Formats: sequence, structure tokens, C-alpha cells
Amino acid sequence: MEKINLKAKLREELGKEAVKKLRAQGLIPAVVYKGRNSLNIKVPSKDFLEVIHTKAGENVVVNLQIESKKLPRTAIIKETQYHPVRGNVLHVDFNEISLTEVLTVKVPIAVKGEAQGIKEGGVLEHALWEIEVECLPTQIPENIPVDVSPLKIGDSILVKDLQLPGGVKVLSDPETTVVSLAVPRAEEEEVAKPEEEAVEPEVIMEKKPEEEEEAPGEGAK
Repeated sequence: MEKINLKAKLREELGKEAVKKLRAQGLIPAVVYKGRNSLNIKVPSKDFLEVIHTKAGENVVVNLQIESKKLPRTAIIKETQYHPVRGNVLHVDFNEISLTEVLTVKVPIAVKGEAQGIKEGGVLEHALWEIEVECLPTQIPENIPVDVSPLKIGDSILVKDLQLPGGVKVLSDPETTVVSLAVPRAEEEEVAKPEEEAVEPEVIMEKKPEEEEEAPGEGAK
């Protein structure tokens, strides 16, 4: 994976009002972490958006060129905070890394193809959208492709079935379901609920009352 350059400046603006003014100027407040140490910086919003809109997304390796610092800092994006309504970037945390040390990242799952069982009425259920992996920064995959075309109704693909590139070790539970092709809901309900057999009502025959004995005749006058 190639590194992408991102220019930055040291940031002295701290506090809610100060960073609000920064954003109004088209800048994003950010922090670079390295162990227990941290460095406050600011980056142009336009440039940062170009960085995260590459194929690698937020797993891109960034070459931070900080003004007044002689050497650039290699980093990855640790966390990006977005405005809950407008969706613009509010703050970014970077982790400074070494290209020779393995790190842990989450990589998105990319579903490819059309499941064979869909033609039979099956429903594709995407249960896992990303997996956690361990690798060198230069080996971080853009995504993990999953070909679902062979799936028939009742089939599923687990984490242990994924094909990972060389040098990438999966950390997620291998038995976790990634995608599955389920039976249509209406059909599931039909199978789950057995047909009730028609039961004829039991007919109880009521016995006829015994004929009343004739009343004895009147006595002789």
C-alpha cells in the first residue's frame, strides 16, 4: 500500500471556541499519538477528505508533513469524528507507526457476485461487515473480497473460509458468519408451523329418556 502525503501545521488553538474558528477556516483539529506522547496539529479539510476517499479509505498510510518539523511522520488514522447531522469532519486522531512493526486494523468485507440460491428465492444476509487483522502497514488490504456466487439456500461463509493475502493474519473469531443465504421468511414460517389436521368434533349421543310409567288408574268408586 502506498503512502499518501498530507500537509499539517502545529496547533496552538485549544478549547471549543478556538477549534470552531479553525473549522470555519477550512481546517480540521487533529492529534498525533505515539505511545504516551501526543502532538496537536491542524490539517486542511479538503486535503484530508482526498486522503480518506482513496481505495484504502481510513486504513490509508499517511505521510504527515508537519510544518517546522524536519522529518515527516508515518501514521494511520485511529479515529475520525463526524458531525451527527451535517456529516463534516470535526476531529481526527492519528497513530504514529513504524513500517517495520505489525499493527492491528479493521478491514471491510466486500461481497462479490450474485448467490446462486437467490434465483430459487433465497435471501442473502450480510452479517459481518469488517474483520480485524494483523499485518505490516504496507500489507493492509483495501478490503477482503467474498465471492457469494456458489451459495445455495442454507449455505454460509464463515471468517475461517475467507481468502486473505500473504502476510495478513485474521484475529476475528473464525466461526463467525460473514454471509449466509437464508430461506425466505414466508417459507420459514410455513415450515415452522405444521399444518393443523382437521379434527371432527366428537358427537355425544344423548340417551333418550325412559318412557314415563303410566299413572295408576283412579280407585274404584
